[in-house]
Amino acid sequence: MRPSEPSPLPDAARELLRRLPSVDRLAGDLLNENGLAVSSQEVVAVARAVIAERRSELMAGDCNEVDLQMRARERLASRLRRVLNASGVIVHTNLGRAPLADASAEAVAAAARGYMNLELDLASGRRWQRDAHVSELLCELTGAEDALVVNNGAGALLLAAALAGRDRSIAVSRGQLVEIGGGFRIPDVVAQVGAKLMEVGTTNRTTAADYQAALAGGAELILRVHPSNFRTVGFVSEASIEELCALGVPVIDDVGSGVLARGIGVVESEPPVERSIQAGAALVCFSGDKLLGAPQAGILVGQSAAIEACRNHPLMRALRVGRLPLAGLVATLRLYRDPERAQKEIPVLAMLTTDPAVLQQRVERLREVAGGEIVEEIARVGGGALPLVELEGPVVALDRRYDPGRLAARLRLGDPALLPRVAHDQVLIDPRTLLDEEIELAADALRRALSEEADAASA
Repeated sequence: MRPSEPSPLPDAARELLRRLPSVDRLAGDLLNENGLAVSSQEVVAVARAVIAERRSELMAGDCNEVDLQMRARERLASRLRRVLNASGVIVHTNLGRAPLADASAEAVAAAARGYMNLELDLASGRRWQRDAHVSELLCELTGAEDALVVNNGAGALLLAAALAGRDRSIAVSRGQLVEIGGGFRIPDVVAQVGAKLMEVGTTNRTTAADYQAALAGGAELILRVHPSNFRTVGFVSEASIEELCALGVPVIDDVGSGVLARGIGVVESEPPVERSIQAGAALVCFSGDKLLGAPQAGILVGQSAAIEACRNHPLMRALRVGRLPLAGLVATLRLYRDPERAQKEIPVLAMLTTDPAVLQQRVERLREVAGGEIVEEIARVGGGALPLVELEGPVVALDRRYDPGRLAARLRLGDPALLPRVAHDQVLIDPRTLLDEEIELAADALRRALSEEADAASA
């Protein structure tokens, strides 16, 4: 049996193959453009890849028109770009969650430029644990006996649950069997570490007596999970952390967003880390990059024996935090020693408490450039935190003559990109989530986008 022969190329594909530019020609055309801050070697490499990709498409019969220079420029541009957040969502997961305080950003930059004593005790010259840089600081701020940092909040919960060990039962309220972003489900976490899940109570009401019955039935640990991005309201109740810790078994408390700031009314409904520590929780888990305002990290604080068991667990190697987020986390936590400074310098906290007069000043500047009208709208905390909190404030609602989808896309594709909110068939620009130094950048982005829209409409 003869092997099947490839289908003959269409004449159009053959002609387009003949017309493909050489690598040197495409690279030369790109290098002659202004504004390409790349080396000639990088341009040649991208030109070669683009031509090879196009050749493969033509061999497959794809004769659609393609702008090779545009494709090459897109490859040369960084896919990770700065975005001005005018969406009104403070902890925006798609934008990297919390913006960093200046002190944190500077610490990350300093750690990136050279070597650092990540796992080296400079006094003795011996190797030590990387979390030693942050454990004392976390204990100081939370009252815990010991602390550990991993790469994210989900990793912290996974490591904590792994302490149960295989075939041991963990009691969890039915109302806390939650799923967070990306399909991360509590029942799956328990299953992955080999433990057995024992459901307790009902979806809306779980009492200490329900947990007591689970312990009598063989449960050996209690896991309490903060619901984060949803709330059950009405006929509801749950056992307090003090009641759970009084039952005599280890309690793992996942408090979600990690609120260390006190005295800020809008975050008072979030469970404070210190309360869980004082109640006697064996482990308390929370995120570093949400309401804490640090780089992505998962934090575990609690009793010495439980933290040490986590530190020595085989999973720890896979979950350990890198030097750059660790440097940023340390710098952020140091700010919390001075609560007033933390509220002023950590962007997430500053955005939650922005003076209305400042918001009004910002919105008037943006309307001066973009036109439209100033209206009152609701900003959100985002990132799975405080889902019921509504932050009222002024926004610029751009003129309805602009197509909202097209204008929003033009703003996103600008340099720098600007992410607005589209609601009520209008593009809204919320100044709450713009930093002070970004207001003029946002004004310039709006000016350019609106000018381009006007040109396109008159063409």
